Amino acid sequence: MTEIFGYAFNSFLLQGAWIAIKITFFAMVLGLVLGLVLALMRLSRFKAVSGIAWFYIWLMRGTPILLQLVFVFDALPRMGIKFDPFTTAVIGFTLNEAAFAAEYMRGGIQAVNRNQSVAAASLGMGSFLTLRRIILPQAMRAILPQMSNATISMLKGTSLASVIFVNELTFRAQQIIATNFDFFTVFIAAAILYLVMTTLVAVVQIFLERRFNLDLRSVGGQTSGFARLFGGWVSAPAASSEAPATAEAVQAEKERAPNAPAVATPIPLAKMLKPIEPRTKSDPTDQQPFVVCRDVCKSYVQRGHPRREVLRGVNFDVKRGEVVTLMGASGSGKSTLLRLINHLDVLDSGEITVEGKLVGYERKNGELRPVSNLAGARAAARIGMVFQHFNLFDHMTALQNVMEAPVKVYGVAPAVARQRAMELLSSVGLENHAHHFPHRLSGGQQQRVAIARALAINPSLMLFDEPTSALDPELVGEVLSVLRKLAEGGMTMIVVTHEMRFAREVADRVVFMDEGVIVEQGTPDEVFERPQKRRTQQFLRMVGNH
Repeated sequence: MTEIFGYAFNSFLLQGAWIAIKITFFAMVLGLVLGLVLALMRLSRFKAVSGIAWFYIWLMRGTPILLQLVFVFDALPRMGIKFDPFTTAVIGFTLNEAAFAAEYMRGGIQAVNRNQSVAAASLGMGSFLTLRRIILPQAMRAILPQMSNATISMLKGTSLASVIFVNELTFRAQQIIATNFDFFTVFIAAAILYLVMTTLVAVVQIFLERRFNLDLRSVGGQTSGFARLFGGWVSAPAASSEAPATAEAVQAEKERAPNAPAVATPIPLAKMLKPIEPRTKSDPTDQQPFVVCRDVCKSYVQRGHPRREVLRGVNFDVKRGEVVTLMGASGSGKSTLLRLINHLDVLDSGEITVEGKLVGYERKNGELRPVSNLAGARAAARIGMVFQHFNLFDHMTALQNVMEAPVKVYGVAPAVARQRAMELLSSVGLENHAHHFPHRLSGGQQQRVAIARALAINPSLMLFDEPTSALDPELVGEVLSVLRKLAEGGMTMIVVTHEMRFAREVADRVVFMDEGVIVEQGTPDEVFERPQKRRTQQFLRMVGNH
């Protein structure tokens, strides 16, 4: 035993272990970066791009790493590229690991609910920002175990680098054995060193998994584990400052980020959530159309199924300050219409304008074409959207959810965004839950956080997609009370809902849709008490109002 430990602490073997660690570290880091690129290529809607990635993965996973190392070692010099054995080993292991990393990273990304990306897009977040801030931090929970296994396998597999004359641990053990022929003692010592190294990897895995476990995260304003580990590169915005924002803080932020997007003057909370003055349903604050939909058509195609028309020539106007409720059976096109207004989906034909401007489109040669910077167009439109299933960012606290878009999309100083977020959470009755993660909130609380998050971008228009349908009946009132305050404050709102009482009390106009067309519209009294169309009458009887 003494001899075994003597070899285990032998400087010659320890140097070999250090070389194995360095190869593993550099190859894993580079392999993960390349693997992420390949994973995104595999997820691309362009078949040529995904096909290239698939071919690379198929080739590298289907051939032994030993042959790959020899090929790189022999092929690069023939192309006039010469590296030392250590660098060659790093390149070989990187290329091999990237193929495997691409698949488990792709699986992790796909495991994240797609609605997280939709919610980020509605806030004006671009694809890369969404990937960095929203998708990857959540995907890490699925990726970490496989990444740890890959690290351990590579650490042990570095012994194969001896074939290209890398003087790593196993190779050095063989050199010692060549002089004393003590196979058992030397190899046991080498095995102990491998066990120590792989154990350290396992410990790091346990630490990271605990950091990403939402049930183990503390509340009270602590940043996420990723924030502490990687300086917030993919974590939620720092929320440590309790001091109110000052003019000096805002000016300092502008000097720090002079190219940040222009920030609109915050709308007073009193205007958003409290009545400013009595407002009658027949008197919207502005008679000019604020949202205009003309001949809007949208259909979807599924493989093996005929084309399904969701919207068929919809014409629809909303005036500034007006509250319009969209009603109808499931599949009538209500939610699709909301998504088209905010350009979360692409029009087939027709035109939609908000404040007289196209959202995410530009007119070229008489045709509408999506702009290249779609995220920027959404951000500039300032359209807030609240979803049926909340779509809060699970890895962020309520406060961080509300701060995210102002800080990362609109360039607001964190101190200003924090103060604003706390005011919004207070206005919806959640100031004591600011540091709770979504899974620790009730459905009604989560929906109120979602409303605060949408309001944080100072929207000119609010879209609500069945905001109470996923809630228990006793929680519906919490959300509807916030919507009432918004309506009383003059917010322009389009609400998809089946809440007849809310529509009667708050809506200026009720629009009934069926099979992709607007069947009937009018004041709540006109639609609910004197419906003119047979389909409207059937629907109202079905939901128990007549």
